[in-house]
This record gives sequence, structure tokens and C-alpha cells, in this order.
Amino acid sequence: MADIKPDEILDTKGLNCPMPVLKTKKAIDGLASGKILEVQSTDAGSKSDIPALLSRLGHELLDTKENGNVISFFIKKV
Repeated sequence: MADIKPDEILDTKGLNCPMPVLKTKKAIDGLASGKILEVQSTDAGSKSDIPALLSRLGHELLDTKENGNVISFFIKKV
């Protein structure tokens, strides 16, 4: 997939569960439909927690990238 250009970036690095999920939900709630949010996390639990949140809410996970200990989720609000 080509580089995804997020409309907003949410930095949750250094935060542990459940904060990355809670902050992601709040950020998605503030986005307009069709916009893309990049969530950056260092919490290993986010690898399963963020996709589970998106599945419940009905938003689209476009891509997940790992760079060192930072996991980036690219989320499209539906």
C-alpha cells in the first residue's frame, strides 16, 4: 500500500492499556467521516486492542506498521 497521509496523528507512546484505546476512541469521535487517523503506540497490547475497538465501532483499519517499539495504526473513520 502506498504511504497513507493521515489527517490527524494521535501520539499515545508511553501510555499503557487502557489509555491508547480510550484516546483512540475520543480522537475518532472528533473526526469527520472519511478522515484518516494515525495512532502511534508503544503498548504491545494495542496490537489486539485497537483492531478490536475498530471492529466494535465499525471503522476501517487501513494499515498497521511497526518501527522499533512504535506501532502505527492507520484508521479511516466510516
